Amino acid sequence: MDGFFNKIGELFSTPEYINSLLHGFLLTLQIAYFAILMGLLLGTVIALIQTAKKSKLMILPKFICNLYVTIIRGTPMALQLFIMFFVIFAVRGFPQIIIAIIAFGLNSGAYVSEVIRGGILSVDKGQTEAGLALGLSRTTIFFRIVTPQAIKNIIPALGNEMTTVIKETAIVSMVGMYDLNMAAKDIGSGQNMASYIVPMVVAALFYLATIYLITFAVKQVEKSLRKSDLRVEK
Repeated sequence: MDGFFNKIGELFSTPEYINSLLHGFLLTLQIAYFAILMGLLLGTVIALIQTAKKSKLMILPKFICNLYVTIIRGTPMALQLFIMFFVIFAVRGFPQIIIAIIAFGLNSGAYVSEVIRGGILSVDKGQTEAGLALGLSRTTIFFRIVTPQAIKNIIPALGNEMTTVIKETAIVSMVGMYDLNMAAKDIGSGQNMASYIVPMVVAALFYLATIYLITFAVKQVEKSLRKSDLRVEK
């Protein structure tokens, strides 16, 4: 155990190791941040299309969205990343971080769309009918009545999706990107098992701290949105 803590002390006292971890951690946050934004925007658009009123004009958009969600959710993230890197964007000099953001953003968008769609459908249709009976337009009903209630329902699931994206970014090391996971591997490479475990544990703590902060923030937002709910939390 003393050797383990000595290795931790050695790691944090070596500027080169610290710079490697921070560089990798920054890349991880950049990919996750922009992928989450892309996923939220794409998922919202897809969910709105999927829940739109049936019409001939919406048949093709609905089909495309359903096909996209089915393919993305039915295939591994690693496979999607490989296809993006070595097939679709197999162009020398194309920024790797952009490819990674697109790959994770497209993946997240499919899951976010289902979360938002489920949140919208969870709102009782009777409220929409009541709004129409009062003379409100469908747009007003959607944004003033349905959306606020749907947001309360989807916040926890969106928080889970955000944390999932952050953890999934660890696989970018499989395509040669120098993220937090790759930095830990690089620091521990060529050494004994104890020396290899230490940077991995430190990297895990970076992930854990980030996930905890996001989870805490999501819970605070959820708590704030539910202040008006007439229920007693034990």
